Amino acid sequence: MANMSVQLVAVERRLWSGEATTVVAQTTEGEIGILPGHEPLLGQLVEGGVVKITTVDGDTVTAAVQGGFLSVTADGVSVLAESAELAQEIDVAQARADAKSDDEEARTRALSRLRAAGQSV
Repeated sequence: MANMSVQLVAVERRLWSGEATTVVAQTTEGEIGILPGHEPLLGQLVEGGVVKITTVDGDTVTAAVQGGFLSVTADGVSVLAESAELAQEIDVAQARADAKSDDEEARTRALSRLRAAGQSV
């Protein structure tokens, strides 16, 4: 199976980079799946979205992302998030508490973090 180079980067740091077989992200136009050889595109990531990357080893890298862009070129895929958090870094208890917030932005971020961690509210 063909592979592609993928980078998952937030403003504050690079979360993951390597070879992958698929990338799935939520954009303002809907959820999109990227396979090697995909046509070039630029998509805007939604606030409170989740990005899933399937590595060449068959592992899944999942991250909660808050805005940013997805860029697909002949060289690979770049996920450029305003902020992002890998699933294994998420404090589920804190995310559950934040999901009950009256602040809609905090609630959106918390729900994204819970989805990325494979949890429900």
